[in-house]
Amino acid sequence: MHNKPELNDLSVFCEVARRGSFIATANERGVSPAYVSKRIHILETQLGVRLFHRTTRRVHISNEGERVYRAALKVLEDVDAMTEAVANARNEPSGLLRISTSLRLGRSHVSYVLAGLQQRYPKLDVWLELVDRRVNLIEEGFDIDIRVGEPLNPHLIAHRIADSSRVLCASPVYLARCGVPSTPDDLTHHECLAFRDREQAFGVWRLHGPDGLHTVKVTGRFGSNHSDIVRIWGLQGHGILLLSVWDVATHLRDGSLVRVLPDHAEYADVWAMTCSRSTTSAKVGACIEYMKKELTQGVYALDTALHVPRPQR
Repeated sequence: MHNKPELNDLSVFCEVARRGSFIATANERGVSPAYVSKRIHILETQLGVRLFHRTTRRVHISNEGERVYRAALKVLEDVDAMTEAVANARNEPSGLLRISTSLRLGRSHVSYVLAGLQQRYPKLDVWLELVDRRVNLIEEGFDIDIRVGEPLNPHLIAHRIADSSRVLCASPVYLARCGVPSTPDDLTHHECLAFRDREQAFGVWRLHGPDGLHTVKVTGRFGSNHSDIVRIWGLQGHGILLLSVWDVATHLRDGSLVRVLPDHAEYADVWAMTCSRSTTSAKVGACIEYMKKELTQGVYALDTALHVPRPQR
């Protein structure tokens, strides 16, 4: 009788398949590349197939490996579902919760919320991955993807976490030097500090105001994919910026930044995206409800005064 594969080996294999790298898998799991290679070798021996084609720079999954990968995902999902069923019976979220989000949102907001979530549910393990792209929840093994902007994936389930907006502002120094725009079209004549989050079109600002939506193509000599950098440039007087109210509220209150076109803003609501298999998950449900509470109270509730009113949904 052949030895049956261990669940851990299947999990390691799926991680290598997703990342295409023994080293990246080892780094994420806190083990050596030699350990990962050994587990894959054992799995290949047990199954009698070659799972990967190896080169000096990367590993590529084989045709047999693709079939094993699909089956392994199903096995691991069934085990997770069993664990969740037991946890649900105790009404106690537990196990590993894997979450992805953007660099800005994760570093500045989601990481703090998840720290509180884990304290509330001590049997929960949290993995947060910050990426500058949209993830595939199923193929990459994430339970939740936290996104900003309208959800556009019909095969995923969208949970609204919090209303938010991106607002226009600039330093008093810049406005004294270059003037204050009076309409969205005036922005085309200003230095605009371009910020691209993974959900945002670069250099295109979609501003909602009293007379509807204005789509403005802006230009400038500065741009970054990190909001902290754009905010620093704005504070230094290099141009007009469009950032989340959560990122600029303190500066607006102390006067180091000033609202520009205060009756216009870009909608930037926060959503948690899940797949259908997560609908009955205790850990996923607990995380979503906790995030809704934390991101709509305290300082976040105070900052909603800066949002531009929007039509009733």
